[in-house]
Amino acid sequence: MLLLACTSLVSSSSSVLDSLLSHSSDLKHIHQTHAFMLLRALDTDNFLLSRFIHACSSLGFSSYAYSVFASITHSPDIYLYNSIINALSCSPPHLKSSIFLYNNIQLAGLRPDTYSFPFALKAVTRSSSVHTGRQLHSQSIRFGHHSHLHVLTALVRMYSSFGSPSISDARKLFDETSMTTGDVALWNAMLNGYAKLGDLHNARGLFERMPQRNVISWTALVTGYDQANRPHDAIALFRRMQLEKVEPDEIAILVALSACARLGALELGEWIHNYIDKHGLLNTTIPLNNALIDMYAKSGDITRALQVFENMKRKTIITWTTMIAGLALHGLGREALEMFSRMERERVKPNDITFIAVLSACGHVGLVQTGKWYFQCMVSRYKIEPKIEHYGCLIDLLGRAGHLKEAQKLLAQMPFEPSAAIWGSLLAACNTYGDAELGELALHHLLELEPDNSGNYALLSNIYASHGRWNESRMVRKVMRDAGVKKMPGGSLIEVNNRVHEFIAGETSHPQFDRIHEILSKINRQLGLAWHLEEESSALLE
Repeated sequence: MLLLACTSLVSSSSSVLDSLLSHSSDLKHIHQTHAFMLLRALDTDNFLLSRFIHACSSLGFSSYAYSVFASITHSPDIYLYNSIINALSCSPPHLKSSIFLYNNIQLAGLRPDTYSFPFALKAVTRSSSVHTGRQLHSQSIRFGHHSHLHVLTALVRMYSSFGSPSISDARKLFDETSMTTGDVALWNAMLNGYAKLGDLHNARGLFERMPQRNVISWTALVTGYDQANRPHDAIALFRRMQLEKVEPDEIAILVALSACARLGALELGEWIHNYIDKHGLLNTTIPLNNALIDMYAKSGDITRALQVFENMKRKTIITWTTMIAGLALHGLGREALEMFSRMERERVKPNDITFIAVLSACGHVGLVQTGKWYFQCMVSRYKIEPKIEHYGCLIDLLGRAGHLKEAQKLLAQMPFEPSAAIWGSLLAACNTYGDAELGELALHHLLELEPDNSGNYALLSNIYASHGRWNESRMVRKVMRDAGVKKMPGGSLIEVNNRVHEFIAGETSHPQFDRIHEILSKINRQLGLAWHLEEESSALLE
């Protein structure tokens, strides 16, 4: 009877503990739950303590979980060790502690199991410790766990996260097993490794060969294309995702909106907006709203961007900064500065990126004194140390306003080596205001930083030409030809039926090139005929 009563008491306490953990949302709740466990000696039960440690970790209190584990007086079992190793592997400050505790498993007379290795390998992956990773791989072989699917997937994920040349080790492990298993997690680990490395040829080849795919597979490749600055391919794959009835997750939607923003694909962006709205996601996720603001602003519809912004119930500093940058992009500098003032009134503290947007807004409307004041305010009021991007914005502002000497002085005083973007903005200002001497200096530095940029040569040539210095102008063009620098062809984008078409001057690779050329020829003939008839009518009237 006593045993039954004790069992019933433990079972009842366990249920209460589960309820307490499920309702915990802050550190105060965690402290209260821990006190409940201590009063009833539940902390001596490894299973219950593991659940408590997992709850601490999921709420972001890994340090407290570690302190609890370190203070126990009984012997932890492998389940409890695995719980704390997993909890610490998700916390960047505790990655070394996670690996240290893995090493303690054998010192405690226990054997690591098929859960121990994936959790420890997760910590190794996040800490980018190749040497430790190889040691763990060797130990997994010694304990006979290296061929277990979860351990193998963790090994592939670890090696592929280290980039080249370690990704070849990941591929070797993958090839040894992929022929006998279609496990989607294993294939995704290899696919994601290639995508993050930017090896999209291998990533796409693997993707097309996958026995089965899930939303993670699609998202990995879409993200890879976007990060490799291939927004066309990212959007094409996202559209294929819809055709194959795969529901995109939030990450895939964010990447698709980013690609739309780069291409100015407004129609597709609107379709994604409707999709988000239809699935009730707008009221639950701030990042999606921020991405929509960015997409609308960069696609030319600043009114819709403002609508999304105003409809948001909660705004973060990213929200405000995105809106300020969007207004600046549209040349609405004063409206952007008013938005910044509104943000300050709502006691939202700006960050360094916010001030890049603010300084850019000043540059778009030529507010030199205002821009200089904000630059000083950033340091004096908000204690934000200016980065090279802030100096670049201020130099660009001064250059646009024709204050070239002041811009050159600031460039010489800043505590950074000027980037190509800064010299480029100064060269553009020299072209506008005809300062050949400073233009020569800017080009000299640009030739070292980006020798293959034809636009720099063209700008200096134009400066000389505007002063009637034709010999120097021709000489710059000759230097450009002798150096083998090719002029970048012009291009244009147009969106039709949710698809973005790109046209490059001199290229004939578009699949509808012949048809487009035929229609343009007809239009030219009709315009020519109309012009001829108008000339004849004018002659008759005279």
